[in-house]
Amino acid sequence: MKFLVGYDQSETSRAALRVAVKHATVFKAGLHVVQSLTQSHELNYEGIQRVENQLDALKKSLEAEKIECEMHAKVSANSPGESLVEFAGEYEIDEIFVGVRRRSRVGKLLLGSNAQYVILNAPCPVVAVK
Repeated sequence: MKFLVGYDQSETSRAALRVAVKHATVFKAGLHVVQSLTQSHELNYEGIQRVENQLDALKKSLEAEKIECEMHAKVSANSPGESLVEFAGEYEIDEIFVGVRRRSRVGKLLLGSNAQYVILNAPCPVVAVK
C-alpha cells in the first residue's frame, strides 16, 4: 500500500502526517510526503532548497521510527490540490491524508480550498485531519 500526505509545514499538515504515520505502521504502507510549491516569480532556488532541506530532516525522523517514506517537493503551475490529485494518480496512491482548517464561506469562495479539491477529485479515499 502507498499513502500520500499533503504537507506544507503547517500544524494541520503535521497532524495529518501523524495520523498517516499511524495508518502506515498498522497497514505496513509506504508513505509519500508531498509539499506542493506554486510556480511564480517569487519562488527561487533558495526557497526550493529550504523546503527540500526541511523534507530531508523530516525523512530522517520518520526513518528513525522505521517508517518507509519518500519526500517530494513538487513545483507546478497548478494549485496544491491539483498537484496532489495528479500525484496520487501517477503513483497509484491508495489513500491521501490532508490537513484541514476552518475558513469562512467567503474565504473558501474567494481563495478556494485545496483540501476540498482533493476530497472531491482524488482517485482514492481521503482522510481529512483537523
